[in-house]
Amino acid sequence: MNPTHRFEVDAPARLDILVARALDISRTRAATLIATGRVEVDGRPERASFVAPAGAHVAADVPAPESREVIPEDIPVSVVYEDDDLLVVDKAAGMVVHPAPGNWTGTLVNALRGRGQSLAPGGGEERAGLVHRLDKETSGLMIVAKTERAHRILSTAIAGRRVARRYAVLCWGHLDGDLVTVDRPIARDPRDRRRMAATPAGRPARTDFHRLARFASTDLLRAHLHTGRTHQIRVHLASIGHPVAGDDAYGGGGARRLVGLPPRRHFLHAAWLRFRHPVTNVEMDIRSPLPRDLRTSLEAASEMADLIAHPDPLEYLGFYRVDG
Repeated sequence: MNPTHRFEVDAPARLDILVARALDISRTRAATLIATGRVEVDGRPERASFVAPAGAHVAADVPAPESREVIPEDIPVSVVYEDDDLLVVDKAAGMVVHPAPGNWTGTLVNALRGRGQSLAPGGGEERAGLVHRLDKETSGLMIVAKTERAHRILSTAIAGRRVARRYAVLCWGHLDGDLVTVDRPIARDPRDRRRMAATPAGRPARTDFHRLARFASTDLLRAHLHTGRTHQIRVHLASIGHPVAGDDAYGGGGARRLVGLPPRRHFLHAAWLRFRHPVTNVEMDIRSPLPRDLRTSLEAASEMADLIAHPDPLEYLGFYRVDG
């Protein structure tokens, strides 16, 4: 059975625009759903150009995407924890998480399949085992479920904000204070579907930013996700005028040379995970030091000999303090 998405119209707008926003899909796909009779407004099919009034109830019957066989590949992947129920990988920058148009091979899921890995069915063959995701150029820790039970419990824990995910991020410029919370909804950017944007029409999104160090032109931050929207940290920092260093998509690319980042790399690393094991209920605390390219960048940005000499600069700066 195909999932049916229902929502109420807040303000009058074209039906294709409303459906695209509500389902976080392209306007073209929304128009296709409407044209094939999969969308109704107050129980009646309408055209894509129909302007739905405020208070109208929209129901969209969305067919599940066709699954495609995932080819196992012999690709190195760093596994930092593993048992019968789950594993935690330390994803390298440049690796796409799951197969999709334009990236059917070379992904983390292909690599896990190449290990002969048992993975929870999850969201289909292409997303098997995935509990959450990281952007291609973001490095760091990801939880992968091996069993359906583990996947269900971990997904519920993330939705209930019981999985603590902390990111190390270098932003351009200086925040207004040592603790800044950005609470702005996020949706697909209507001008560029490859980007996201902070907009009142989006889904709720909240990120806490703790400043760990202030350098000449940048701040090193610890980011705490309360929600898990696509590009959330990058969009939220860009929305307050302090994009992630090296982030070409959201305005931080000009800082790359200044802080010694390699091409296409942005300074964002999923460095710390804390969660309860889905079966044993044991408290898990898993950490990932900055990879070599980000340590080199931190050295260029900070010019602090004591910081760079420490085995783990994040620990030196108090990144792992348990304070929320």
